[in-house]
Amino acid sequence: MKIKSKALAYEKVLKLPPKPHKRPKKPNLLFRTLMRVLSEHDLAATHFKAKRIGMERLGKREPCLYLMNHSAFIDLKIASKLLYPRPYNLVCTSDGFVGKSWLMRNLGCTPTQKFVPDLSLIRDMMYSLKNLKCSVLMYPEAGYSFDGTATLLPETLGKCIKMLGAPVVMIRTCGAFSRDPLYNNLQLRKVNVSAEMEYLLSPDEIKEKSAEEINEILHAQFSFDSFRWQKENHVHLTEGFRADGLGRVLYKCPHCKSEGNMRGHDTLLECGACGKVYELTELGEMKAKDGATEFSHIPSWYAWQREEVKKEIINKQYRMQTHVEIGMLVDTKALYMIGEGHLTHDVLGFHLTGCGGKLDYKQSPVASYSLNADYNWYEIGDVISIGNHSALYYCFPKEDTTSVTKARLATEEMYKLYSRAAKHAEKEIRKS
Repeated sequence: MKIKSKALAYEKVLKLPPKPHKRPKKPNLLFRTLMRVLSEHDLAATHFKAKRIGMERLGKREPCLYLMNHSAFIDLKIASKLLYPRPYNLVCTSDGFVGKSWLMRNLGCTPTQKFVPDLSLIRDMMYSLKNLKCSVLMYPEAGYSFDGTATLLPETLGKCIKMLGAPVVMIRTCGAFSRDPLYNNLQLRKVNVSAEMEYLLSPDEIKEKSAEEINEILHAQFSFDSFRWQKENHVHLTEGFRADGLGRVLYKCPHCKSEGNMRGHDTLLECGACGKVYELTELGEMKAKDGATEFSHIPSWYAWQREEVKKEIINKQYRMQTHVEIGMLVDTKALYMIGEGHLTHDVLGFHLTGCGGKLDYKQSPVASYSLNADYNWYEIGDVISIGNHSALYYCFPKEDTTSVTKARLATEEMYKLYSRAAKHAEKEIRKS
């Protein structure tokens, strides 16, 4: 899949009119049926099966909020099968509308900017539920999982659910990540995929519970580990490309501690600095070819990297600098490629400069709880996206050693550290 792009000077992009806000549109039965039919081929290839739990509690025409974990593109096809023929509006990233806004709106999609606070989204969801009598499907993790475990959920999710007051239904998938992990360059594996759809919270239960209690329930629901699932269910992946791109996720060598030198190819992950080689087994475990295996479980390796980043932040040592190609998104007509620049990320947040000194954008480390980082984004390259309601900047690092994974981990850890400190300081001020 590709995105429509256009080379345009930064000054000209700034003069473009802002995209108008449009309310969600209820998808008609024709479009819902089309999505359902087009999804059947891929679902049949995975021998897709679904289980429904407590769904008799949901009224036949009662709109609800569907929350779904996000592992791969097949998630959309799973939803089209499970929810048919019920109408629903899908909350999706605004870049998905580029060059195809009419189609996306008629499919019932509602655009939002990833990891940018958006009060208008709450209003749109409320409009869908109350005015259109249409359910809403949301991937609260916002981004795909890198390591097969849940990504962070927004702290405001519980408050959002209380504001909406609609029944909450959880959709959990198994096998979707194993079939098509983000790092593996869109190469599909032969894996059976299944899903559970469970009635989670009624309107009365939502009223009775606090936002914090709802968040606790949701955190438990979004607790999963795809690699552990693969091992426990004896799912053998025999494809010879299963480690391709794995160095994107496991960017730091646990043996020599070097970064940016890990290269995944075929079934192997190799450190270009010290030469240590690991094999990704058919059951999804890492195994050193020689010497000790520091982490056999990929999420454990990933969690170790997070702790290493956290130490750098606490010691004020974290700093990423890279030359980037810059794409700018201000409307749904195109991704405007505005030239080259320089991106810095440190304990002060992001700083993007470029376009002959005309572009100078800074983003605080507490601006967002996570980062829109992606691998091989629309087949352009690995990307870091920052920005605000006025514009989003898509930064494509030109150096192979730059890890967008580390940037996401650093963003999340800085937010947790600094927002917690700010809240504590605020409490102390109030006491005094």
